[in-house]
Amino acid sequence: MVCDDDQGILDVIQMLLETEDFTVFTQINSANLIDNIKENAPDLLLLDLWMPILSGDQILKTIRQMDDIKNIPVIVLSASVDGSDIAEDAGANAFVAKPFDMDDLVNKIRGLLMN
Repeated sequence: MVCDDDQGILDVIQMLLETEDFTVFTQINSANLIDNIKENAPDLLLLDLWMPILSGDQILKTIRQMDDIKNIPVIVLSASVDGSDIAEDAGANAFVAKPFDMDDLVNKIRGLLMN
């Protein structure tokens, strides 16, 4: 599952991951994300850090408190200079800086799914 407030980024990530044989769910509205996770039970979450309504770190901290979904692997995506520290503090499994290299992103996804 991918959550980002930029439809263009959602479209690109979805297209590229589907060419790698991943099934991709997207969510542009961070306020709907937790319900979507519970509904679709994704194996992994790609989460943008800076979004309106609920930021990625707020969502991730909430996810890590919920028994039914707290163990989902999460990769945080961000163009923020201190995004890596914020992601780690919120409980992310990995961080990818925007603009990202698609091969790097796919390798991190595969690495987390192997665990």
